[in-house]
Amino acid sequence: MLTSQRRLGAGAVRGEGSRGKYHELAELEGEPHVIRRDLVDSENRSPIEPKRAIAVIAHLTDLHVTDVQSPARFEFVNRDWEDPRFQNLLTMQRPQEALNMHAIDAMVQTLNGIDALELVAVTGDTIDNVQRNELDNVLALLNGGVVHPDSGEPGYEGVQLVDWPDDIFWKPDGPQDGDVFRRDLGFPAAPGLLDRAMQVFEATGLSKPWLGCHGNHEEVCQGMGIVTPALAKAMVGTRKPMDLPLGLDRDKAVETFIERPEFFLTGETMDVTPDRKRRPISRAEFIEAAHMPGPYYVHDTPEIRFITLDTVCAAGDALGSIDAPQLHWLERRLEEVHSSFRSRDGSTVRTRHQDRLVVMLSHHGLDTLSNPRADQLSDALLKLLLRFQNVVLWLNGHIHANRITPRLDPKGGHGFWEVTTSSLVDWPCQARLVELFDAGAGLLEIRCTMVDHRGTDLAALHRELAANVPFNGIDSWREGAPEDRNAILLLPSPF
Repeated sequence: MLTSQRRLGAGAVRGEGSRGKYHELAELEGEPHVIRRDLVDSENRSPIEPKRAIAVIAHLTDLHVTDVQSPARFEFVNRDWEDPRFQNLLTMQRPQEALNMHAIDAMVQTLNGIDALELVAVTGDTIDNVQRNELDNVLALLNGGVVHPDSGEPGYEGVQLVDWPDDIFWKPDGPQDGDVFRRDLGFPAAPGLLDRAMQVFEATGLSKPWLGCHGNHEEVCQGMGIVTPALAKAMVGTRKPMDLPLGLDRDKAVETFIERPEFFLTGETMDVTPDRKRRPISRAEFIEAAHMPGPYYVHDTPEIRFITLDTVCAAGDALGSIDAPQLHWLERRLEEVHSSFRSRDGSTVRTRHQDRLVVMLSHHGLDTLSNPRADQLSDALLKLLLRFQNVVLWLNGHIHANRITPRLDPKGGHGFWEVTTSSLVDWPCQARLVELFDAGAGLLEIRCTMVDHRGTDLAALHRELAANVPFNGIDSWREGAPEDRNAILLLPSPF
């Protein structure tokens, strides 16, 4: 479960194609924690001896609960993966995606086995395509309830069918030479898998409270395109696109998808079963369903204030943004948990407020708050956070990879740690355990440990398939370096 005890990696070759090999997963030795002192005095080499636990939380992000049969998914774009003009629209389809809800349920059960866990931070993109049936399923997975992976009429009706007229998708019921994944990459046959994956099942649900967060896939089509009236109608309709539309200007493919995604529905299509439950959701509907007080909000515990931001740009595109009103709101919320802070002119302001540690939550991290359709205020956000010394940690996702970044204060203040966790839908299909300790000697310790789920059967196959996806699996950048995974992050105690 904890990768400090054992981790997963490439095992024996299970299949071989003309261009690659398919590996089973094997248990490897555990990965020790890397001690990172980027934010402490280089001369401070005090031994790390956690004296008091402050909080134990889990970080889940980018679950991507997906209606894999939706007419408003554009899987055929994967065919152009080598064209750089389409890179920002990828990935539209994954071999493992029909099994994703089973992997999420397995991770929930695994987190429930951590007795000390107090809270789960879920930082956005819980769903894939801004649809109500996806939202219903993620709520069942996180809260407990009945999960309905299928949509339309009973039985799988999508691009992984044997008779779907395209060979770029893994077809588990198909012949060895029937698709690129089986023919070229050695992916296995799995007869009946899709029918099993579509079966209704009862989800366990988290045993501890969770904090929701708005992501771009909860706002726009496949995380990119504005939900226009024409697209909303197509979502619940009967025509599923199979190819790029005639007349598409490839140089403007991304811009067209963002502003007029319905244009991608005008190429060759297939008849599918309609489903009213596929209707698009609004931001307000998501906020209400996730029991969030608002698009951005605070959650207080005796020692920590969690501040959740909304970094999604309603104008489309996957990149994030933050506006001036939200920055103003954030400044007031930070003041409320500081006995003193640095003002904009550099002077010290003292208050009557009691100190609390601050943990920030958002979908996008600092480096992806660069949406060209919105104001560029990421620098203002960083300057604001660095003025408040009780900010110690920022948890986010979006990039589907593990990354830990120290945010140093150029003016000599404490700085904070930005921790980005990989997605559950893509390799390495993990969550992150985050523990805060008083480490003594004037130090605060943030201990990060990656968590593998204990799932078997469909959940285990989901992870194995993800590990073998070219450029996104075991051989990719998504795991991060050792210092981005299991790490002990030190910083001066702010108070």
